[in-house]
This record gives sequence, structure tokens and C-alpha cells, in this order.
Amino acid sequence: MTILIGNAPCSWGVEFADDPRNPDWRTVLKQNAEAGYKGIELGPVGFMPEDPPQVADALAENGLELIGGVVFRAFHDPDAWDDVLDGATRTCEALVAHGAQHLVLIDSISPRRAPTAGRVSEAEQMDDAEWDAYRDRIAHVARIGTEDYGLTVGMHAHAGGFIDFEPELERLLQEVPEETLKICFDTGHHSYAGFDPVDFMQRYVGRISYMHFKDIDPVVKADVIEKRTGFYEACGQGIFCNLGDGDVDFPAVRQLLLDAGFEGWCTVEQDCDPTGFTSPVDDARANREYLQSIGF
Repeated sequence: MTILIGNAPCSWGVEFADDPRNPDWRTVLKQNAEAGYKGIELGPVGFMPEDPPQVADALAENGLELIGGVVFRAFHDPDAWDDVLDGATRTCEALVAHGAQHLVLIDSISPRRAPTAGRVSEAEQMDDAEWDAYRDRIAHVARIGTEDYGLTVGMHAHAGGFIDFEPELERLLQEVPEETLKICFDTGHHSYAGFDPVDFMQRYVGRISYMHFKDIDPVVKADVIEKRTGFYEACGQGIFCNLGDGDVDFPAVRQLLLDAGFEGWCTVEQDCDPTGFTSPVDDARANREYLQSIGF
């Protein structure tokens, strides 16, 4: 059984492909390899060039494998459907070109839900008709990934979207077949939402196809929830701390994965402000060293 550890461009502050603050993609690949990782995610489609030979050469130069890619778009907004499909198709094509396996779907932050990230009792809910259409859009993209491109598709809960809290993720899993949609489980977002990631994993580890390792500073979490701080502002305040410094029980996460016979990639994601004061490569190295210290 083999568990592989990768990282992602969001650990260098890359959230959107057109953000002028982004570091150069080659720098991210180089620093990722220097920090001790053998794999990396695609990042938002368009961050790396959509030219397979160019990216393949850079991956090979740094001894890296492409793990997967994320479609972080507004599944909740029917008027954004063309944009969702564009992101999904381009991401799938990039993943297939490099032999990557994991397509991750994330409902992007909604203005209706951003103010209540981490506060399930206050969050606005969709009515049944809106939910049904929303679920169907997610399922449609998942089928594109599985049936048209042969990828493994996982749903990723995310603070400030309409798949944020555990009951919403569970409802989606009940309504979309497992062969179509699995789980990309993010330990940090689950904690941010106010739920226990280890408890969820105990119940759903068999459906988890891919892991995102993220930790949460409990002091910062309590502060941003009380003050209703926005998600990206919370990132700038360091809500996603180095692994092992927060409230996620990573030794328990490791044991659950081992007991379940999990194989494949677990990717570190430490969302940060690209102009912040921390050094992404230093954090990436510290995270890799921590994971090694607990047996990953």
C-alpha cells in the first residue's frame, strides 16, 4: 500500500489564474520539488500554460507528477453554467494530457453564503427546486469527468459555498451515485465548517478517493467566525496554519487511511495570501517534514 504526498499551487497563494499577484508557474514547480514533494496539482486552469509539451517538460525537469485539478467555479449560479463547463472541459483535457487522475469539483464562494462560513445554524439554504438544479449541474460535470475522460471525480466541501457543511455534502452523496461522484476530503475546510474531520472520515472513508491535507488555527478560526471575516481575509490572517499546528488530528487521519487500505495521493493545501509575509516554500518544507515525522 502506498500513500503519496503532493502539494498544490494554492499553497503559493494561487487561487485564480489571472491574479497578477501569482508567482510564476515554473517557480511554483521548482519550489514544490525543492520542498520534497513528488507531485503537484494543476492549479486553476490557465495558471500553467495550456500547452501539454511545455508543462510536461517542466514537470519532468522537476521530477514531478501531475496529480489532478480543481474546477472551482459557481455551480450554485445557473447564469454561470457556461463558465463552469468551460473550466471543467479545459481542466479535464489538461489532466488527461498529463496522465493525472483526480478531477475535484468545488462550488465557489457565493455572496449568499460567504457571510456565514463556519456558522451552519445561520447559513441560508436553497429551496428544493434550486437544490435539485444545483445537484444536477454538479452531477452533469461529474459524469463528463468520469464517462468522457475516465477521471476519478471527487466533491470538495468549501467554506462559503453551498457545499460547505457536513449535512449538505452528505445530501449530495446520497443523491449522486458513488460511481459518478466520490469525495475529495479536505480536513481543514471540514474543521472550518464546525465539524470533526476524523468523525466524518470514520463514516465515509470508503468513498474518499483523494485527500487534501489542511490544518486550522483554532484561535484564528474562532476570531474570524465571531467577526464574520471573509474567507480570503481569513487566509491572510493565517487561518490555514502549518500542518500539526492546528486542530486537525493528523495521526488519527493517517491511521484511518491505513486501516482503510487507502492508496494514492494526499495533497497539502495551505491557502495563503500571495503577498503575505510567510514564505510558501518554507511552509511547504515544514509541512512535508511534519508529515514525515508522523509516518507519511
